[in-house]
Order: sequence, then structure tokens, then C-alpha cells
Amino acid sequence: MDMQKRPQRAPQPQYPEGEGCLVVAIRIPARILVFLVVLPVRLLWDACGAVARFLWRYVLAPVGRAVGRLLHGLLVVPLIWLYRYLLTPLGHALAWLYARVLTPLGHALLWFHARVLTPIGHAVVWLLTPAAKAVEWVFDMLGTALYWTVRVLLVLPALALWRWVLAPAGHVLGIVLREIGEALGHAWRVAGYVARAAGRVLGTLFRWIFLEPARWVYRTVLTPVGHVVRDLVLHPVAEAARAIGRAVRQARADLRRALFGEPSRPAPVDRREPRGRDTRTLDG
Repeated sequence: MDMQKRPQRAPQPQYPEGEGCLVVAIRIPARILVFLVVLPVRLLWDACGAVARFLWRYVLAPVGRAVGRLLHGLLVVPLIWLYRYLLTPLGHALAWLYARVLTPLGHALLWFHARVLTPIGHAVVWLLTPAAKAVEWVFDMLGTALYWTVRVLLVLPALALWRWVLAPAGHVLGIVLREIGEALGHAWRVAGYVARAAGRVLGTLFRWIFLEPARWVYRTVLTPVGHVVRDLVLHPVAEAARAIGRAVRQARADLRRALFGEPSRPAPVDRREPRGRDTRTLDG
């Protein structure tokens, strides 16, 4: 056995497939920087979304319905009337014109084309064919020369520039943009979590700072004070007011009697009923 220990190799860092040290070196700073930039934007985005939903539900929807009714009254109804009473008769008139005038005229033009223009065209083609072939040969030569000129002066340098400069730079730029995009998505999601947590914290703080103290003051201070004020102030004041009212009415009645005397009482009406102990009732 070999008693000496073999030197162990230092573990090599493992990167995901297709990623290298450049990707890892770019990813963490990019995500931190993008998170710091995206967090205020996400908070503003959520606030704008809440405002937009409110406006859309309670402002734009009623306005849209009103505008729709207005457009129906101002556009749809006049267009229907225009189609029914103007365009439909005009279309029937045009159809009659097409069938009675344009169709015979078209047949006449076709006959003139077949009997006159077609023979003239064949003659012109027969005369111009040699000149056309010569022009075609000249253009072929010019096109070949222009092709090789453009290929040598533009295409080959552009291919070399793309292969040796732009493609590597584009690869690096693609890695950077991909990491920035992933960082943006990650930061956006984390900012959403932070925004929701901040909203919950603000809601809790508002409840404990304003609502709960107000509720405690109302329940502990204002309600007992209100009961005391009602029992010690309002009820005695109300009783005193009622007593004053009764005294005023009594004084008014006494003054009326002193000035005008006792009011005359109506004379008793004889109901022709027996009086005394032998009065007959329904029970006997």
C-alpha cells in the first residue's frame, strides 16, 4: 500500500450549464442595483394601479356608458337612416347602371381589345424582341460587375466584422442583458412583496396609532362623560324646562280666566237613561 497521501486537488467552482464566472460576477451586483431602482417604481406602480382601478370603475365606466348612448343617438341612428333611405336606393341605381350600361360597354371594349389591340401588341413584341435581348445582356453584365464589387467592398468586410467583433460583443451583451432582465424580474417580485408588507405595516400602524386610541377614548372617556352629562345636566335641564313649560301654561290659563272669565261649559244632554241603583246595564 502507498502510505503517503496523495495531494488532493482544490475543488473547482461549479457553474450552471452555459454560465461562467462572468455571469456570476455580473448577476449579484446587477440584481442588488436593479432591486434598489425597481422598489420605488413598484410602489408607485401599485399606487397608480389602485388609482386606475378606482377611476375605471367609478368614473370611466359611467362616462363610457354615457358616451356610448350619445354616440348611438348622434351616429348610429343617423347612419342607419342614411343606409336605409339613401345608400340602399343609390346601390340599386348603381346595380341597374352596371347591368344596363357598364356591362355592354365592357363587352364592346373586350371585342375591340381582341380584334385590334392584341394583333398590334404581337407586332410590337416581335419588333422589340432583339432590342430587349441586347438590353438584357447589358444589364446582366452590369449586374455581375456590381455584384462582385459590392461583395468585395462591403459583404466580405461586413462578414469579418460580424464574425470577429460583433458576434462576441453581442454574446457578452446578451449575457449582460439577460442577467439584467432576470434581475429586473426578481427585483420586481421582491419589490411587490416589500410593497405588500409595507402596506400591511402601514395599515397596522394606522390602526394602532389612530383607530385603536380613538376607539379607546370613545369607549373609556367619551361614553362615561356623555352618561354623566346626560344624567347630571341634560335630564335636570329637561325636567326644569318641562316644569317651566307647565308653569307658563298654568300662568297663561290663569291670565285668560282673569281676563275673560271661566269658559262656558256645554249643557248636559238628556240621554233618557234611568239614574240610581236600579240602573239597567247590559249585564242585568
